[in-house]
Amino acid sequence: MKHAAISAPRASKLTRYASASNASVDSTTESKKCFKGHGMLAPFTSGWQTTELGPLVIDKSEGCYVYDIDGNKYLDSLAGLWCNALGGNEARLVAAATAQLNKLPFYHSFWNKTTKVSLDLAEELLQTFTARKMAKAFFVNSGSEANDTQVKLVWYYNNALGRPKKKKIIARMNSYHGTTLVAASLSGLPPMHQQFDLPAPFTLHTDCPHYWRYHLPGETEEEFATRLADNLENLILKEGPETIAAFIAEPVIGAGGVIPPPATYFDKVQAVLKKYDILFIVDEVICAFGRLGEMFGSDKYNLKPDMVSMAKALSSAYIPIGAILISPEISEVIYSESNKLGSFFHGFTYSGHPVSCAVALESLKLYKERNIVERVRNLAPKFQDGMRIFADSPIIGEIRGTGLILAVEFTDNKSPNNPFPSEWGIGTYFATQCQKYGMIVREAVDNVMLCPPLIISEEEIDELISTFGKALKDTEDRVKELKAQKQSN
Repeated sequence: MKHAAISAPRASKLTRYASASNASVDSTTESKKCFKGHGMLAPFTSGWQTTELGPLVIDKSEGCYVYDIDGNKYLDSLAGLWCNALGGNEARLVAAATAQLNKLPFYHSFWNKTTKVSLDLAEELLQTFTARKMAKAFFVNSGSEANDTQVKLVWYYNNALGRPKKKKIIARMNSYHGTTLVAASLSGLPPMHQQFDLPAPFTLHTDCPHYWRYHLPGETEEEFATRLADNLENLILKEGPETIAAFIAEPVIGAGGVIPPPATYFDKVQAVLKKYDILFIVDEVICAFGRLGEMFGSDKYNLKPDMVSMAKALSSAYIPIGAILISPEISEVIYSESNKLGSFFHGFTYSGHPVSCAVALESLKLYKERNIVERVRNLAPKFQDGMRIFADSPIIGEIRGTGLILAVEFTDNKSPNNPFPSEWGIGTYFATQCQKYGMIVREAVDNVMLCPPLIISEEEIDELISTFGKALKDTEDRVKELKAQKQSN
């Protein structure tokens, strides 16, 4: 099966530059003039963008909005990077960080030393995650570190059990699990592997569960799910079950295109994993803390993980922090093996950083006090149904999502098999139009993704939908213009 690498840059430099400069915020604004050719190696940014276009420089945030250094206001429809769930300038998070900085700005958690706030956060996470009983929390600084740690723990676990061959990790095409060496290898997005000598040889990839794009003619969602589960089992048998250690999955694929699972998919996949004694790692980095209308994606899809990764909204992105949860069975083996070896030789200087933990604890309190899960459930129909009014657009192939996360995929003739010519840069054009009208979206080739702060109001959802519609109208006109030019040549 051929998989689309939706994060691959398809438009040429010249087309992208033309799209950005002709159809977006004036590229000669003070922020762009001052910082063109800046000294930072920017993540997920082409060199020409830095040297020739310059960045949009964000200066402050308020609620669901951010402002650039020129004072322009933007509705942040991606919550930063899927993470700023409580929006900007939440006073209680600032106060929590300030109080902890004044009391104990740092201490580590090595050698049986730690801080009370990190212990409190561990207990709170173990109580908050209820999809199944988990025994221990381990703190990291990002989702990438969380997933790197998961793989190390899986190997440690199997070595301790005398299963040195059981080391391979299966992930899915179009999945996103981070950018460190192991996490990028797990991610099923080929552009993240190019020139980095990735993926690592212990990683395998199975089907992307995107029903619209990959189902066979006449195949129902359940039949599609059965086929994918069968393909997973065949991959395990081909490689040898004794070599497969774990399977990692996001409840809803996030950065790979906002892809909810087809009906019965996870039920069937979990049965395969159980059959062959393969650990299930659930990557909750984007889905956790209310985004899908449940506290965790595991709750929504009845997942029973052995290990869980989380980050992003754990602190509403105010301070870097991530965490993993592990089952009692795994923690018991780790404790036993560390006793034999003299210690558990893994950790980070900032594991359980007290300021990060204080902000995370306060974030969890706010999610519960403000009943964020119920709030998302109430707002989701307005958001999802409101966006689906654009489904009839001739340049939109699919609108998909759940809760407060959604993607729109641009295709010609409404078919997954008819992408627009790469040189047209349709997704980029649309994103720059949104920016011109005062909204920031996530664009990846011809996919546009929305993931607004969970505090968004009904009025702000109306604004989001209205702005989207304006940019869509401009993009439809742009497509007509490009098609006319193509026919005349």
